[in-house]
Amino acid sequence: MNIVQIEDYPKSLLLSQEFFSRETKLVALESLGKTLVRITEHGLLVAKIVETEAYLGESDPAAHASFGRTKRTNVLYGEPGHAYVYQLHGHHCLNFVVEPSGTPGCVLIRALEPLEGLDVMRRLRGKDESELINIANGPGKLCKAMGIDMAMYGTNLVDPASPLQVWKPLIEEQAQEVAISRRRGITKAADWELRFTLKGNPYVSK
Repeated sequence: MNIVQIEDYPKSLLLSQEFFSRETKLVALESLGKTLVRITEHGLLVAKIVETEAYLGESDPAAHASFGRTKRTNVLYGEPGHAYVYQLHGHHCLNFVVEPSGTPGCVLIRALEPLEGLDVMRRLRGKDESELINIANGPGKLCKAMGIDMAMYGTNLVDPASPLQVWKPLIEEQAQEVAISRRRGITKAADWELRFTLKGNPYVSK
């Protein structure tokens, strides 16, 4: 098995903090197609983001920030471009902190298309070598596949020394059609259409 290392990719792929410092819905939309990278002792785990949801801060009844600044949500009020990780029903979920400091918007990463480090992802998920589609097609699944847990809370996603990073697309593709729909798994503001997916991508959550 060839182990992919960080040195195999140019540092210019890393996104800037400015990307995350924008309006939540725009970041959620434009995160589609970007690359999530987890640096491990077993090499890189690399995947394309194919599904996101926007959570709009204190004015959004479904957002954790609707309760204000707490120990749990503290990172949301800090600098953009950091990871907000939380646990739900025993699973971890990854969010990008967005908007300028003091505005607690975040983008939930709901599904990934695995690209590199597939053997490690399968092992972390307890899947056999034939499995691919279901490795990371859900927020809890992708965190397990990428080795993301509460230790990643607050991680700087735009630091080249970080164990968890967000990059530009590895291959520039033609513009892909985006589907917009209601967010899933919530009861408050359930009719808000803030879920974004790459239309037709087989790795989107079911």
